[in-house]
Amino acid sequence: MAATYAVIEEANRPEIWISLRDQQTVSAEVTSVLERAAAGADLPLAGLLFAVKNNIDVAGLATTAACPAYAYQPGADAVAVARLRDAGAVVVGSTNLDQFATGLVGTRSPYGAVRHATAPERISGGSSSGSAVAVALGMVDFALGTDTAGSGRVPAALQGLFGIKPTRGMVPTVGVVPACASLDVVTVMDSDLARAALVAELMRGPDRRDPVSCRRSSEPTSPITRLGVATDDSLGALAPGWAEAYHEEIDHWRDAGADISTVDISDLLRAASLLYDGAFVAERYTAVGAFVDSHLDEVDPMVGSIVQGARDIPAWRLFQDEATLAAHQLRADDLWRQVDALLLPTTTWHPTLDQVQADPIGANTRMGRYTNFVNLLDMCALAYPAGEVDGLPFGVQLIGPAHADRRLLEAVDG
Repeated sequence: MAATYAVIEEANRPEIWISLRDQQTVSAEVTSVLERAAAGADLPLAGLLFAVKNNIDVAGLATTAACPAYAYQPGADAVAVARLRDAGAVVVGSTNLDQFATGLVGTRSPYGAVRHATAPERISGGSSSGSAVAVALGMVDFALGTDTAGSGRVPAALQGLFGIKPTRGMVPTVGVVPACASLDVVTVMDSDLARAALVAELMRGPDRRDPVSCRRSSEPTSPITRLGVATDDSLGALAPGWAEAYHEEIDHWRDAGADISTVDISDLLRAASLLYDGAFVAERYTAVGAFVDSHLDEVDPMVGSIVQGARDIPAWRLFQDEATLAAHQLRADDLWRQVDALLLPTTTWHPTLDQVQADPIGANTRMGRYTNFVNLLDMCALAYPAGEVDGLPFGVQLIGPAHADRRLLEAVDG
């Protein structure tokens, strides 16, 4: 524990944390867990340390969602946190995020912009920014984030981590401050895929307080052999060197025996545009709109403009967009009859802090090009490292239909 806290102190990255638990308290919990494990208790995560994005409740720590005026003291852990603590993991602290989980850049927080782990002139990616950097810098073994539009996958990819984005409802969101409640998922970030998979597995299971988690499902069991990849035209512009890195990863899959098919992802990208450019963004107003309206001076200006901009979207627009999304869903279902999974870059580029400041909306939009559609179309995804470009991590994501979570893990692990 002394070494862990020395790493945190020596890194001198206060923007990572919103609340950091006292070293003695954490040490005492670790000691207790290890003693119980030694006595025969079933604690598969015994002594592992984790961080929790600060829109996920941790008993004893204020939940702020990166807005101090919003802070409250939760009476209990979020379900996901409680299940991991029951398995022996110990919380080190809660981490910074794009306020109200609104953003993919990691800079929209009064607690400071979370800089990249090894290239501090660049963004960390958001909104689960602090969690990703805490893992990348070796402060914790793993971390929890949330992912509505890519908020768990993007920062994982930029730090060279694995990012598991489960099927909606796989992990209950009880105790999570919602961004878009019907689309939110709790995610895991880790440098070790097997450990991340174990963490994700231990969080699984219904909770009657979250109706989405109680829906019945069947899991695909056949291995992933047919892999879809984007046509160059539908892929769009990538950062220098990234297209080549993507094609190298495709070649790795081909060499491993995968049957590769090119897929036009244009329809998926059109579905993605509904998340912010359509009526679905109104769900962000449902979550925190009343608070934003009454505390506008205490809210990040960019976040406030997005949330308030959703307030006056007419009801008819939502029904129109739901019909459009249903048509996109049918075409996505057709895709799963052609391929078992889809391989895409996780994001399009890795901007500097200055580039995001110069064009905050445009930069953020580019970050979510390949992630925004996944929850809308009820898919699961696994972001994983695929080498480096110019000394920085490059990441891809394997995307599958709902409930194919274990199959994605087996494919990447294999």
